[in-house]
Amino acid sequence: MSKTPIPLFPLSAHLLPEGRMALRIFEPRYTRMVKQACAENKGFVMCMLNASGDKSRNEHIYPIGTYAKVVDFDLLDDGLLGIKVAGLELVEVTDIAVESDGLRTGHCHSVAPWNCEISPQQLAPINERLKEIFAKYTEIASLYEETRFDDPMWVLRRWLELLPVDGGQKQQFLREGGGKSLLNYLYALIR
Repeated sequence: MSKTPIPLFPLSAHLLPEGRMALRIFEPRYTRMVKQACAENKGFVMCMLNASGDKSRNEHIYPIGTYAKVVDFDLLDDGLLGIKVAGLELVEVTDIAVESDGLRTGHCHSVAPWNCEISPQQLAPINERLKEIFAKYTEIASLYEETRFDDPMWVLRRWLELLPVDGGQKQQFLREGGGKSLLNYLYALIR
């Protein structure tokens, strides 16, 4: 993907391709990251945190993240910077380094997109439950200009973002290619 290091934004939440997330930026290192990304029309990688990983060795950042770009920003009432980001592609992060202000960067390589042959009919009732979540939590729904509840990959990715499972389990689904194993997990959970 890139021969130069890309800034990393580790969070307990996760963003996947075609996903949207609203963030409040308050740490100087991330304010710098966002300003630089916007000025250069580049992005950064949203990474999941590994609670049991050693921070001094950068093992607190899981290897699979999502390259994202800022699609909107605003100065919030509390004076903080509010941004909306869009996930573009999955990447694997290696060679993490720490800059003088604590911002982490890493080399990133594209991860092959999920290959999952699921028909829209196989999504029921998973897509219906996701529609219910979007209807109940309007702050999530408002992030999207369009929703695609009939697109299996879009539905599975939104579920993986929302599932209350630890980052290690989410990383496992991503390593397995996501589709079928995640679909089976959701069937068992929802039915």
